[in-house]
Amino acid sequence: GGGAPLLAISPWNFPLAIFVGQVAAALAAGRPVAAKPAEETPLTAARAHRLLIEAGVPEEAFALLPGDGAVGAALVDRPEIAGVLFTGSTATARAIGARLLARNTLPPPLFVAETGGLNAMVVDSSALPEQVVADVLVSAFDSAGQRCSALRLLCVQEEVYPRLRQLLLGAMAELRTGRPDRLTTDVGPLISAEARRRVARHIEAMRARGRHVHQAPLTEEAEFGFFLPPTLIELESAAELEEEIFGPVLHLVSYRREALEGLIATLEAKGYALTFGIHSRLDETIEPLSRRAPAGNVYVNRSMIGAVIGVQPFGGHGRSGTGPKAGGPLLLRRLWPDEARLPPLAAPLSRPEPPTLLQAWLAHLASRVGPEERARHDQLARLTWAGLSRELPGPVGERNLYLLEGREEVGLLAGDTEAARLALTVLLGMGSRVWLAGDAGKALSASLPTALAARLRPLAEEALARLDLVLFDPGLSGLIEQRQDLFARAGAVPVFVPLPPAGLAPEDFLTRLVWVARERVISINTAAIGGNASLMTLA
Repeated sequence: GGGAPLLAISPWNFPLAIFVGQVAAALAAGRPVAAKPAEETPLTAARAHRLLIEAGVPEEAFALLPGDGAVGAALVDRPEIAGVLFTGSTATARAIGARLLARNTLPPPLFVAETGGLNAMVVDSSALPEQVVADVLVSAFDSAGQRCSALRLLCVQEEVYPRLRQLLLGAMAELRTGRPDRLTTDVGPLISAEARRRVARHIEAMRARGRHVHQAPLTEEAEFGFFLPPTLIELESAAELEEEIFGPVLHLVSYRREALEGLIATLEAKGYALTFGIHSRLDETIEPLSRRAPAGNVYVNRSMIGAVIGVQPFGGHGRSGTGPKAGGPLLLRRLWPDEARLPPLAAPLSRPEPPTLLQAWLAHLASRVGPEERARHDQLARLTWAGLSRELPGPVGERNLYLLEGREEVGLLAGDTEAARLALTVLLGMGSRVWLAGDAGKALSASLPTALAARLRPLAEEALARLDLVLFDPGLSGLIEQRQDLFARAGAVPVFVPLPPAGLAPEDFLTRLVWVARERVISINTAAIGGNASLMTLA
């Protein structure tokens, strides 16, 4: 394909699936790939590399470069590497993103990162307790909790909290921790002594804080080595959980029904958005929570792990990743080396009437731009990615929906140019709030009517934690310094996307800006036992 090479940095917890997935995506986009597997799992990667070469992948297109973090850092700095595919911690993703930006190149190197999450499950009083417990055990303790998607925080409505807590503790007591090569084992070891120490320190810190800590018994064979028993920690508030605990530890909180909105706001404020679970038989709980959930993958009345590529494209946003999703329709598009010859993309939705806020923006522009630009804005205003949905194939008893929606907060680093104004038409049409970064952006927010001023605002510090995408004008004076400053202050791992040329046809302009849409997948267990509680109480 002639594309510049990419670097794929894969984790130890999925040493085959993620390694092969990253490599396959790069090769399918026509790019050579250098693969740096986790230092804990080089032999699995070496075997996969050999099999792929034997299957016909040219050796010059696929290099295996095992080693520790220093090897990865050296590779990230190589000017030949045009971009990085990374799965791992948020801190490492930020470090890689900063190194790529430090190259001071335009366009910036590609960066696709999938990181961790403070993954929560909300259980209301209509949920079936036995089904909840079965799904919680799998979600929290499979793989000893060493999955980025694993359940970390279980939020149970207070009316059913005592009963569910009792059932959960009873079920945990039956879990057997031991050697993973035995069929009788439910929970295996952690990856290393340091990983075990890190998780054990968290458990002891919570104990010292006075939190109730419950642990399943350890078998004799698990008393030595990197084992930790399944652990339940009762918190006073969801706000107490500050970081991802990568091990067999589940945190439990109760909530009042009328305080559910506040609970979701607390979770949103953390900035992570990977997986989210809902257990309920009430449509009035499921539907709004599915829309509001701070997560890229939402699971209803089922476990929260084991996403199947092609059925549940996987990945989060904010501090949980940059997107696009692994196994989703946008990943190859992000990696494609030649924007003029991109693979086909589904047509955006067309709408007969732009939303009210967008109409106010068009009216604001009417006397400020010429008739040709006005016509382009009018055409763009009737097209959008927000609301595009597809039902994906899956097993019987499961429904999987792929959705595109507007990002809540987007940065714009540009002056008052036609390309910037057209981008604002796209963003306002998707319901985004746009933060105008740098002095040049102030011209765009001058003399705005009140309704628009709430949506187009100079960048404030409080917005930086939620900013995960920044559009920029490649010709802007002082761009390199402004971009690096923005990245350093941001809470997430923001992706920088150049503005398309203003002269493109409206649909092509929108297609180049598909990154302003956020992907979400909702997976629903339609075979959940017990039926819909709302229907059963109609009488």
